Amino acid sequence: MMSAAHTEWITLTSLGGIALVLVVGALLAALARRLRQPTVIGEIVAGICLGPSLLGLLPGNLPERCFPPEVRPHLHVVAQVGLLLFMFTIGWHFDHRALHGRRRATGTIWLSAAALPMALGFALAALLYGSYRTVDGEQIAFPHFALFLGTAISIAAFPVLARIINDKQLHHTRIGHTALALAALDDVLAWCLLAVVVALVTASGAGTFVGVVGWGVVYVAVMLAVVRPLLAAMAARASTAAAQVLPMLAAAGALTSAYVTSHIGLHAIFGAFFFGLVMPRSEQQELLRQSALIPIEHTSRLLLPVFFVVTGLSVDLTSLTADGALHMLLIIVVACSGKLGGVLVSARLNGMSWRESYQLGLLMNTRGLTELVILNVGLGIGLLSTELFTAMVMMALVTTVMTSPLLSRALRRPATPAAPPEYGQGPAPAAAVTSPGPR
Repeated sequence: MMSAAHTEWITLTSLGGIALVLVVGALLAALARRLRQPTVIGEIVAGICLGPSLLGLLPGNLPERCFPPEVRPHLHVVAQVGLLLFMFTIGWHFDHRALHGRRRATGTIWLSAAALPMALGFALAALLYGSYRTVDGEQIAFPHFALFLGTAISIAAFPVLARIINDKQLHHTRIGHTALALAALDDVLAWCLLAVVVALVTASGAGTFVGVVGWGVVYVAVMLAVVRPLLAAMAARASTAAAQVLPMLAAAGALTSAYVTSHIGLHAIFGAFFFGLVMPRSEQQELLRQSALIPIEHTSRLLLPVFFVVTGLSVDLTSLTADGALHMLLIIVVACSGKLGGVLVSARLNGMSWRESYQLGLLMNTRGLTELVILNVGLGIGLLSTELFTAMVMMALVTTVMTSPLLSRALRRPATPAAPPEYGQGPAPAAAVTSPGPR
């Protein structure tokens, strides 16, 4: 049995570790802003620096001292709370109205732009499978590995993308409208495919997999038919007197939904995201947004640096062999080629100029935090080794860092005005271009 003194040591060490995380994350986030990069870049780098890749190179085994193995489960809980609240806000910010008036053009671009990186991801999986098919002594099934890698290669980061679009004053252009719609569709596809991958990996057989899918369908049906109307009715009756308890109730709902999907076998992040999807969005629910959404965003923003450090502790650049370094470069090339090439060609065939298509491709090549979420799931369910996980995290970092400077260079000429009638039927609503925080 653990002594009281040891319990207190774990608590105090956890608090000290979190304090260190917040300070280093704040410093590097400020540096990222000065370099005109999203703050998430600084926070990701902070997580990597506090892990074995940098701090571990110094004498004294500092990562183990700052974040002892006994403390890491406690940090993991804090990181998961921050992550689930963040996924909840992403779901809440998703607005299908982003597709209104341009569904045909956007859908055509998206299908083509998603197909190429997915196909390249499958081809990449075939090349890498021989080197990474065994994780912790267990062999991975190739279909699971290929589907996961294809999903990870084809994703775009909606939160970072929205921030870049606002910073570059593209929110009133057809490039900005289209990029947000494509990223929203990418998000939905990614979480659905990820749920399938998790179900396949965690299921013990075909019968178990069918059970997971069946319960997943029941969950979605209950959320849409019961929970969404109930939330709308509660929000319509909410008064200013209840404002103080609204964030607690919303967060409790998100965590409960995450708990349910985790037990089903679909992973907790899917439940948090889906609970955000069914939250009321009408303008009459402004009280709910002000009282619940904004405080939860602030809370997740405060806790997410812990998630980056938990991620960084699993990233070990020193573990990369010569083959691993080559694989990392190959992953970066494939990721950029798939997203840039797929969007560029598809957008050009749908009436955009080459310059506009290139700008759109640059935006869609942004991966940011969304990629890290997917990679952490892959690491957690045993699909990624430490070496491959490190290579994939570096791909996410490189593709996100390159977006802002390349886009600034491409935008030296005046931005293209909003979509003409033959491309789309008017601008996207304001709700479709809001950014869920500065990430």
